[in-house]
Amino acid sequence: MKILVVSDSHGDRQIIASLVKRYEQQVDGIFHCGDSELKLDDPLISHLHIVKGNMDLADFAPAEVEEVDNHRILLTHGHLQGVNDGLLNLKLYAKSKAADIVLFGHTHQLGVALDQGILFVNPGSISFPRGQYAAIGGTYAIISSAGQQLTVQYYDRQFNALNKLKFSF
Repeated sequence: MKILVVSDSHGDRQIIASLVKRYEQQVDGIFHCGDSELKLDDPLISHLHIVKGNMDLADFAPAEVEEVDNHRILLTHGHLQGVNDGLLNLKLYAKSKAADIVLFGHTHQLGVALDQGILFVNPGSISFPRGQYAAIGGTYAIISSAGQQLTVQYYDRQFNALNKLKFSF
């Protein structure tokens, strides 16, 4: 499995188009965690798994569950699960969906955690990052699996791997 995760592009259509062009043939899916601000009829939508964020006007689903190589992936923005206040509600939601990988955004802060067998990944905001790693600029993540091991590698907007932001579980 190899998937790309991006979030909170807030109308920056060009970066999403660049990610699709660069990676579409290299990954099993491109997952957008919401606040894309893309229109429902935008041709880019057909290249993405995408959910509705709190700033989206398009009527995307609030969450999506996808199966990729024996992984059950929950894609959501996170605002409906109160991720600004912690991951408890998101974890309970993930368990209700039997997900082992959860992709979310909303906070604009990248982060990764493994909790009770569930991998939580926030790719940060590709356009308006916040928090400890904001100085890097926008980020996205690629999650890959080899056997039972999952690896999360973060990248900057110039497609450079951020060596200090690589995590294996």
